[in-house]
Amino acid sequence: MGILIGLEHIGHEWPGKRVLEDQTIGINEGERIGIVGRNGDGKSTLLEIVAHALEPDSGTVTWRRGIQVGYLGQADRLDDADPVRRAIFGDVPEFTWASDARIRAILDELVGELDLDGPVGELSGGQRRRVDLCRVLCNTWDVICMDEPTNHLDLAAIEWLAEHLRRRWPAGEGALLVVTHDRWFLDEVCEHMWEVHDRRIEPFEGGYSAYIQQRVERERQAAVMEERRQNTLRKELNWLAHGAKARTSKPKFRIEAARALIANDPPLRNPLELKRLAVSRLGKQVIEMSDVSFAYPGGPSVIEDVSWLIGPGDRYGILGANGAGKSTLLALMTGALKPTSGTVKIGASVRFGFMSQHLDALAERDGWRVLEVLGRYKRSYLVGGKMQSPTQLIERLGFEQRELQNFIRDLSGGQRRRLALLCVILEEPNVLVLDEPGNDLDTDMLAVMEDLLDSWPGTLIVVSHDRYLMERVTDDQFALIGGHVRHVPGGVDEYLRLLASGEKDAGQPAAPAPAPGSSPRDAAPGAPQAQPGLTNQERRELKKRFDAVARRLEKTAADPERLRAEMAAVDASDYAALMAAQAALDACLEERASLEDEWLELAERLGIDA
Repeated sequence: MGILIGLEHIGHEWPGKRVLEDQTIGINEGERIGIVGRNGDGKSTLLEIVAHALEPDSGTVTWRRGIQVGYLGQADRLDDADPVRRAIFGDVPEFTWASDARIRAILDELVGELDLDGPVGELSGGQRRRVDLCRVLCNTWDVICMDEPTNHLDLAAIEWLAEHLRRRWPAGEGALLVVTHDRWFLDEVCEHMWEVHDRRIEPFEGGYSAYIQQRVERERQAAVMEERRQNTLRKELNWLAHGAKARTSKPKFRIEAARALIANDPPLRNPLELKRLAVSRLGKQVIEMSDVSFAYPGGPSVIEDVSWLIGPGDRYGILGANGAGKSTLLALMTGALKPTSGTVKIGASVRFGFMSQHLDALAERDGWRVLEVLGRYKRSYLVGGKMQSPTQLIERLGFEQRELQNFIRDLSGGQRRRLALLCVILEEPNVLVLDEPGNDLDTDMLAVMEDLLDSWPGTLIVVSHDRYLMERVTDDQFALIGGHVRHVPGGVDEYLRLLASGEKDAGQPAAPAPAPGSSPRDAAPGAPQAQPGLTNQERRELKKRFDAVARRLEKTAADPERLRAEMAAVDASDYAALMAAQAALDACLEERASLEDEWLELAERLGIDA
């Protein structure tokens, strides 16, 4: 396995912040690397340096002779005047790429609905992103560097992209570096992880899940070592401070040892924390939609005959392709839009906390400073038994004191989203409505937000293309397809199967409005029904156990055949070894049979079609 790109003693500093210092690392053939870290710690900077899109302040980046490196940045560099085909293929003749089945498949998936002769300047932001992604994927590269490739992609397109990247190169060839907050994508595509933090690059083996496990173990070991160091430090400082008064000097080696301990005191990593504030009381009625339809003036219907009852404590996720009308549905549910027909009843005690996809509330205050925005709220809030000010709370989300004077327009995407989320929480709502809350957030902040939402006592409605977040924080998922809302008991996987099965099946509308007090999942036509009487907490625990059993079944799927092969290789005259091999096979089969029975039982209790 040869090295493709080498980074030696790399360092880089932005105004006011050094993000990399004296880092040496290499990228080998066949490696699929995910780059993670907190917003502002240097992930995108590192990717630009690797791709020669940015010259580092110090150090060198060496490409192996003759290799080609493709780069997808967060912002495209497409020329507005170019037609789409030129933006993708440049001056390559059409007969060259049109005869390539691989390229045709990429075009069909990403830009199939676009006019290739139309100008790039007339495309929406999401369409431009797909064109730029197409530009990278349609070319032949030895190394591809991608910064947030899943932005503006829906769930089906994200799954397609993951499959494409897994199969793009034969094993042991090519290399991929990807920066993304999509943890499912990282697990599906990457076999190595780099964490960028505290001006250094820390490598980990395995995908995102393996990285988290290794990081927790490393942090545990570091905590043990730090505790020992602190104990030694206290002893040394105590000795220095309380020595005999008459002595004017102390052994030089003891003084030097104490100073070394102080000098090596490592900087603490800024911990992120977000705790639930008070939630106002929520009555029995939350949202009731009856035969709701909506169409924008002069356009076709976006929402058609939707009847949906959402009660206190319900935790629902809404799935749908880009442009399906999810944001419109949220606006109707919260009263921001009036339906063309039908009625939407909102409970008298409902207090919405709404975070829009484009952070509209902050966009209107681009000229404000962070402190001015926080000044609109109460001076103190009760959090975890202690009164805290909004500025203290924002510091717990990773903001530094000096950053509180920054203008909103100067904040990074992750900082803006963190501030927007805190502003929503400071309103003390009892119904949280979040439209793509994970955009621009790093993986650590996503975990913090998920911990908060896990314990959210009110009603929760989430729209997201992040399947990890969706399945973690919501109990039930609903798909918006063809203007109709349909319950998908199997979650994201069932939704993707619906899309794959064709529009005819996927576009079936939901049943008529459920009776008052019933759940919207009762209205899903032909769907298995969960057992009645389950609380949200019980259903959540069952779903977690169901997912764990499914993962265990998948992990042990190949074990019986492996054990049979091992038994066949045992010497026929070695009875003890044969007995041990047979016992191992029997235990494996018994375990799998038990898991399958448990899986079927949990599927029945949850109302999932097994």
